[in-house]
Amino acid sequence: MTQNENLKALSDAGVSVWLDDLSRERIESGNLADLIATRSVVGVTTNPAIFQSALSKGHAYDAQVRELAARGADVDATVRTVTTDDVRAACDVLAPVYEATGGVDGRVSIEVDPRIAHDADKTVAQAVELWKIVDRPNLFVKIPATEAGVPAIAKVLGEGVSVNVTLIFSVERYEMVMSAYLDGLSAAKKAGHDLSTIHSVASFFVSRVDTEIDKRLDAIGTPEALALRGKAGLANARLAYAAYEQVFEIQPWFPTLAEQGARPQRPLWASTGVKNPDYPDTMYVTDLVAPGTVNTMPEATLDAVADHGAVHGDTVSGTAAASQEVFDALSAVGIDLPDVFDVLEREGVEKFEVAWGQLLDATAEQLREAAPKG
Repeated sequence: MTQNENLKALSDAGVSVWLDDLSRERIESGNLADLIATRSVVGVTTNPAIFQSALSKGHAYDAQVRELAARGADVDATVRTVTTDDVRAACDVLAPVYEATGGVDGRVSIEVDPRIAHDADKTVAQAVELWKIVDRPNLFVKIPATEAGVPAIAKVLGEGVSVNVTLIFSVERYEMVMSAYLDGLSAAKKAGHDLSTIHSVASFFVSRVDTEIDKRLDAIGTPEALALRGKAGLANARLAYAAYEQVFEIQPWFPTLAEQGARPQRPLWASTGVKNPDYPDTMYVTDLVAPGTVNTMPEATLDAVADHGAVHGDTVSGTAAASQEVFDALSAVGIDLPDVFDVLEREGVEKFEVAWGQLLDATAEQLREAAPKG
């Protein structure tokens, strides 16, 4: 099999192509293996909404749910077993990629229960538990970058657990996440962990920023405001990359840890499916090409890039000044950027909580139907 030229060009430019989706059918049918072989896919991310969708479609999980029902498993235990089994199986499919890249790629992410996103202690406990249950070195445990999540990230990394930090919307919060990563590595070193085995990515959400800011620009309605539509998401991500370069390539904090085996915490572009049909459907991929990054795409975006995504090298490095001008212009027309990011973080957690609740409800119904009668 040969790799798709457009996605190979993206990979060759230093962007790791990850799939933002997982299901048992995708694993068992060989589809995930095919995407690795033909679409340059080298990682997988999941979230509560993805699992909710997977478990609500088809019959791939029926036999396991019946077995768990017969054993008297409750809803939480059933969801935990089903999801961790899928993630473990995906880790095994991606194990050759993990080995070939020295642990950089070949990763699969599983998220802590979104209902504990604002409880640091519970987040730490569950992250460590998930790490032990899945029991694969190429796992990432996803932790939201809430105020409670940031200290939890440092503690979990200090336990030697690799972390995908999710739901990052602002550069300010991203800077806190990078600081937590460095603190976690220092703690892990003191605890005797091998830093070369601890990896992390920081998932910076892109399209949701445009969705929220465009709505506010439309409400303002001036020509100056309307001219800024569709520019905030890319500018925000590009400023995040400049912050990444400062911490991991320019400032003196990281080299000491790197000498002890530590790897940079790579920026990951998430929420890369275009939600406004007026925008090019590959813009959050082809306009965010930079070395040492990850782009996790829903399958529709992956297909769009494969079909017509034009990759012309690095489209991020050196864009910080122009990106800051976009943000200055947004503030000038009346966009309250801190409020935008507060709203996005709150809604991000709430969306995952709703999806998790739907997953629990659907699983409870399946358990009732599968329970032994009489």
